[in-house]
Amino acid sequence: MKFIDRAKATILNTRKSFERFPVTIVLSILFTGLLIYNFEVGNDLTNVARDNLIRLTMVSGLGLLLSLCIGLLNERLFRARGKSILTYIIGGLILIGYYFFLLDKFEMVQMTRFFGTILFLVVSVVYILKLKNDINYESYVIKVFSGVFITILYSAVLYFGLSVIFFTVDNLFDIDISGKIYLYTFFIVVFIFGVSLFLSKLPEKDDDFKDYIYSKSLKVLLLYIVIPLISVYTVILYAYFIKILITWVWPKGLVSHLVLWYSAVSAGVIFLITPLLEENKLAKTFKIFFPKFILPILVMMFISIWQRINQYGITENRYYILVLGLWVLGIMLYFNFKKPLKNIIIPISLSIVIFISLYGPVSSYSMSKMSQNHRLNRILENNGLITNGALVANPNVSKDDQKEISNIISYFNNNHSLADIKAMPNDFEVEDTKKLLGFEYSPVYGTPTNIDYFSYYLNNIGKQINISGYDYFLNISSWDTDTIHIEKEIEVKYSKDHILTVEKVGKDIINVDINKFAEEMYNNKNSDKQTNDIDKMTFTVDNKNIQLKIVFNNLYGQYNKETKEFNLKNAEFMLFIK
Repeated sequence: MKFIDRAKATILNTRKSFERFPVTIVLSILFTGLLIYNFEVGNDLTNVARDNLIRLTMVSGLGLLLSLCIGLLNERLFRARGKSILTYIIGGLILIGYYFFLLDKFEMVQMTRFFGTILFLVVSVVYILKLKNDINYESYVIKVFSGVFITILYSAVLYFGLSVIFFTVDNLFDIDISGKIYLYTFFIVVFIFGVSLFLSKLPEKDDDFKDYIYSKSLKVLLLYIVIPLISVYTVILYAYFIKILITWVWPKGLVSHLVLWYSAVSAGVIFLITPLLEENKLAKTFKIFFPKFILPILVMMFISIWQRINQYGITENRYYILVLGLWVLGIMLYFNFKKPLKNIIIPISLSIVIFISLYGPVSSYSMSKMSQNHRLNRILENNGLITNGALVANPNVSKDDQKEISNIISYFNNNHSLADIKAMPNDFEVEDTKKLLGFEYSPVYGTPTNIDYFSYYLNNIGKQINISGYDYFLNISSWDTDTIHIEKEIEVKYSKDHILTVEKVGKDIINVDINKFAEEMYNNKNSDKQTNDIDKMTFTVDNKNIQLKIVFNNLYGQYNKETKEFNLKNAEFMLFIK
């Protein structure tokens, strides 16, 4: 009964979230509506309209978090109504600017910046309300995360219950409930009910947590499970560190990730056990010694990172690993030298690091482009490909350097813009590599520029196929090249080189080169569509005694622009025989 009363009170308290964060609640409803609208009409819109709808949806989701940060900031710093309204206006202008200038494409830079900004806002939520009063800050954070846990639990139960109801009604009464209803219900439960419930659980400005009782289950988890696991992991890393010193073979790649995430988790554990330092000897011992023991391991990690950067330059991924590693190092030094701890510095410094990584002259994008340009110039100069600032073709460049140059060009082509390559002309395209440098563009990863892939699929939904006058029907696939016998009178065979043979035993034979149909479709560009109606996917062939209708379900292959050759990879079609 107590559980039911508590659940009822929890749900009823969600109305407080609207009183406290009205803009956030409105944006959560807008975001949910836009998500549903995307699924309902997105495929029917033009490409431009659909992209604009996706941008609006993404910005509204960003606005949900930004408005929460603004609401918390107003509670902490700006109680006057005029100032509060002004902060929301500024927030709205930021979102408008983000829509027009930072979401012009949906490529690597735009998407990583978007999700990085979400992470920045999430971290900011954790400390904004305690900027001027960080007493018992660890208890405040634990309370916030307990609210997250309760929200997930209640939302999961609600969604499961509603799904069971839909499923039962659908099966008992044959109402034929669309599968989309389950998805839309998930959106509503998570982004309207869940957000409202979480906001109602957020501590308020005047909560001091003096009487906060540290959870016994969390204490047991951290002190007697997590800390021993971290200690064992530390011993393993030290054993590996000793092995490195003996063999003098320094680690690459994976070890950086292993050390980095273990260090970040350990910093979080020290943060959470801070309220226990005075009363628990194990917590105090761990806090004193672990930040010292981890320093040599972090040095090993930085050596590993530097080897990769020195060899291949900075990319966004290496930048994030390096910057996060420096942040962890700073936090561990802070744990070593600061007494007493003011742990609010941890999320504040992390949010600053995230923001700097995403925006400005030392962002991951700016530093990566600068590093890769410097690396490219060095390779070009070493191979005599630049003389007096001008490019000079040199076909005798070693294969390794050709790969390195091609990989750098591929990096800019896939992640930024070819115009960002300082050594190349502004109108440079990858096809110009041979003309400018003397060798083909050939990255280790990526699609060769001389290969054009094509694929065509049949749109037969709601369509009819005229089969009048035909006697037999077969499904033919590239994956099945066995001979098919029809009433001991007709033999059908499809070879691996895409030759269809239909023989009327003892009377006639007809051979059809399916490659020619694929070539014809490619040369016509088929309206530049991958999915086509039946008339564009149908071909007929006949002679005196055999008539064939071929309706392709799909065709897939590639065209070599240099050799002018077609290579059909796969074909599946319906064959009608008369």
